[in-house]
Amino acid sequence: MWWTRLRALIVKELLAIMRDPKGRAILIGPPIIQLLVFSYAATLEVRNVDIVLLNRDSGHWGQEFVRRIEGSPTFTGIEIVETPAQIRDAIDNQRALAAVEIGPDFSRDIEAGKPADLQFILDGRRSNASQIVSGYLTQIAARLSMETPAGRRAADEQTITVPRNWFNPNLIFQWFMVPNLIASIALLIGLIVTALSIARERELGTFDQLMVSPLRVHEILIGKLLPPMMIGLFHITVYILAAIFIFGIPLRGSLLLLYGSSIFYLASVAGLGLFISALSMTQQQAILGAFLFMVPAMLLSGFATPIENMPQWLQPVTLINPLRYFLVIVKGVFLKDVPVNEVVQQTIPLFAIAVVTLTTAAWLFRRRLE
Repeated sequence: MWWTRLRALIVKELLAIMRDPKGRAILIGPPIIQLLVFSYAATLEVRNVDIVLLNRDSGHWGQEFVRRIEGSPTFTGIEIVETPAQIRDAIDNQRALAAVEIGPDFSRDIEAGKPADLQFILDGRRSNASQIVSGYLTQIAARLSMETPAGRRAADEQTITVPRNWFNPNLIFQWFMVPNLIASIALLIGLIVTALSIARERELGTFDQLMVSPLRVHEILIGKLLPPMMIGLFHITVYILAAIFIFGIPLRGSLLLLYGSSIFYLASVAGLGLFISALSMTQQQAILGAFLFMVPAMLLSGFATPIENMPQWLQPVTLINPLRYFLVIVKGVFLKDVPVNEVVQQTIPLFAIAVVTLTTAAWLFRRRLE
């Protein structure tokens, strides 16, 4: 019976993956460590910033501005300097990310409601962090300006805006990072395990035996496809439990939708892995091929930068990236109870990628038989 043959192949694949104690440790240990480490280390927040201050104003508001910077949890190392040359030296030698120079008429101008002389000097070598620090300093200055008599008078005549952050009201970075890691680490593990599958058979000399066995090509594909998907579902389950019970991320959407879409996601990842494995003659080539795909996939998925910010000619390339679609699903299910039609809309491309890659892998297998 076909099911007996297929079950034997699935058991063989699972044993090949899990037989080696080091292999088991690699499949279980590093993904958990990556989830915990990346959730805290891979952050776009800017903290523990070193800055220098040059206060040329002897008035009350200049001193108050300095005290507020010193009281901010963002800035830990604050160096008071006396001359602009010391600012230049601190920035040039990377002792500080930013410098603040308060003009001599700062207090008088801000008291009168005039534009105050306040300069921020930023280290452009760390452009992203510098822009975020500039935003922090600008916010401190704006709040200070609103508390002056002129600022209070102007506030009575102005519209006050109150920002509210939907889906992540406290802007907790783990709420953004952990759902991304669920999809990304599942891609990493699933792609490598699948890519090594056929290459391992070729190195061991059992690939030709597999081809002449009673198994048909589609049965071989299914037998190679299901074990990595089972391992991927195990990892996704562990990550979901960690996200809920360790990081306290709310699961607002349907767990059934998340698991249903993850099957298509893992199928597309396994399809890409089998395609890479079918092209590789050794396990080393398979690993290199997996990483050759994985790094651009991470960069072009919207994980760190929005796809809309990428060049127009590059955006169509992201359409063949399964991580792009599953990131939308995971974050949507966790944070905003994404509707069924949107999940289906993101799952259809995953199904198409799986069909194309698995069909191509089957064609490569048939060529091997000829």
